Amino acid sequence: MRDLSYKKRADICKNPTAKKLFALMEQKQTNLSVAADVTSSHDLLELADMLGPEICIFKTHIDILDDFTPKVTKELRRLADKHNFLIFEDRKFADIGNTVSHQYRGGVYKIADWADIINAHIIPGPGIIAGLKEIGGPKGTGLLLLAEMSSSGTLAKSSYTDAAIQMAESSPDFVIGFICLRKLSDNPAFVYMTPGVQLSAGKDSLGQQYQTPESVIHAGSDVIIVGRGIYGAKDPKSEAKLYQNAGWQAYVNSLT
Repeated sequence: MRDLSYKKRADICKNPTAKKLFALMEQKQTNLSVAADVTSSHDLLELADMLGPEICIFKTHIDILDDFTPKVTKELRRLADKHNFLIFEDRKFADIGNTVSHQYRGGVYKIADWADIINAHIIPGPGIIAGLKEIGGPKGTGLLLLAEMSSSGTLAKSSYTDAAIQMAESSPDFVIGFICLRKLSDNPAFVYMTPGVQLSAGKDSLGQQYQTPESVIHAGSDVIIVGRGIYGAKDPKSEAKLYQNAGWQAYVNSLT
């Protein structure tokens, strides 16, 4: 059972992006994020437009596009505003503060100009948060820390996870939560996002372990992240509706 609804947690958040996320989840009645791991700009934008009404977050790996141009992220930003979802660039920053600040702000992708949410490994220490906050803080964007992962044999567990929680608690105005498998903190302002979700539990040939929307939400997570289960389906929109309904119903059940 959850202590607070998404709506009430929105009022607690210090970070503008976290506040917006909880509010739009309640408004749209969705806790679904689609992981659009496609390599074509056309496919990426088509998915964003098609699935936008069903999702709260559109997760990208912008560096896997074979035909990237700045026009892609400009159009993606327009679609996010049209359909009221947030953009999460799954960059997984993992370097010293000075380097990640350049990676976030500049280069080819200029991630800070269009992404609402980014994420980072904690291996470099708290300096990585400081470097990213230097760029994202003034923009009101949010950072997720990778506290746990859904792949078999991951090292992101135990003391590593504990360290991620401590770093997040030290910067609650910029760190909005975690990529994880369950609820990690008593702070209701943190959001928990879990990848590797499918309608049926199992695993793939590369060690990715899948959980169901119900099991993920029951474990205390807030956002279910679904990739191939949606974009690889014959009818992605219909499949997204199934996941949206399953995730939202699991959330509603968790409140009672």
